[in-house]
Amino acid sequence: MSTTARDATKQNIFKSMKDITFDRTISHQCGVTMNDSVEARAIAEFMDEDPNVTVTHNPATIRVDGVGKLVFKMDEISEYLGREMTAETFEVNTSTHYGRMVRVDDNTVVLLGNMDDVLEYIE
Repeated sequence: MSTTARDATKQNIFKSMKDITFDRTISHQCGVTMNDSVEARAIAEFMDEDPNVTVTHNPATIRVDGVGKLVFKMDEISEYLGREMTAETFEVNTSTHYGRMVRVDDNTVVLLGNMDDVLEYIE
């Protein structure tokens, strides 16, 4: 996909109040907000390679948002970062999140926008 086509599918998630409409639908969105840091930038850059992910850089924070499910694989992020990223370090960098967060194992953190999808992770 060309850079122009890819950029056209990614939009800033923040809107002016005049552009916001309220309804009672469920968005099934999920995401994290991270304080701007070397690790957060690497996570955001890596996740931004997924066309279903929207990354928004703010002056002091970075948002990573998606619809349905976001999967953060620590080994893949570690390779991209050039040093080890653990699930614990990821959670420290994540100042807040929305959706259900599931730590599958020491390598994988999943965020789910559809609350019913959490049931597959419950034993």
